[in-house]
Amino acid sequence: MDSVAGSCNACGATGTSLMKLSLGKDFFGRTYDRLSPSADQSPKWYCESCSMQKNLQRDFRDIRGEFDKLMAGQGSTLSGQEEYQRASLRLREIVAILTGAESQSPFLTIVDVTQLMGRMQTTTIQV
Repeated sequence: MDSVAGSCNACGATGTSLMKLSLGKDFFGRTYDRLSPSADQSPKWYCESCSMQKNLQRDFRDIRGEFDKLMAGQGSTLSGQEEYQRASLRLREIVAILTGAESQSPFLTIVDVTQLMGRMQTTTIQV
């Protein structure tokens, strides 16, 4: 869905297409609905750059959530070596994207991502 009225709810950009994505999959392939509930009186709309960074934030949150489950001894998607490596690679990609961005992300900091990377690098998983 595109809209050109208004401004980006993250960076304030005007005069550009704004997006609100409806359905998607999280980093681990689980389906979820990104639409605001119908009761939401102020839905969020993002420009292309902020929409992409919002997706990076979602991936980061997904990975951090699964890592926290793993550390708590709960069932986690990251308990498999392949998914763990894939998540580690995605975090490196996120840092590279944030580092190369023209402006700072309104959703995510490089510090947060590198801290999680550090935690994951010092953890040995049992497969």
